Amino acid sequence: MARMVFCRKYQQELEGLDNPPYPGPKGQDIYENISKKAWDEWTKEQTMLINEKHLNMMNAEHRKFLQEQMEKFFLGAAYAKAEGYVPPSN
Repeated sequence: MARMVFCRKYQQELEGLDNPPYPGPKGQDIYENISKKAWDEWTKEQTMLINEKHLNMMNAEHRKFLQEQMEKFFLGAAYAKAEGYVPPSN
């Protein structure tokens, strides 16, 4: 049976991640409070932000910016989006 968490983003019980996405307290917080669905959505947004804004993960300021956007995303607040991206229509 899948591990369930109360997802901070969706405010409901959803399937949780299998493991913390990275070490330390922040990874543990995500593991305990963010659903697999929300994490998968964030990784797609993160990839678009990194590519569109030419972020370098070796740059501490770029990593800090991305972490701030991640926190906003999981809280359901406004966050930076890839400019010019238009999602495909179904």
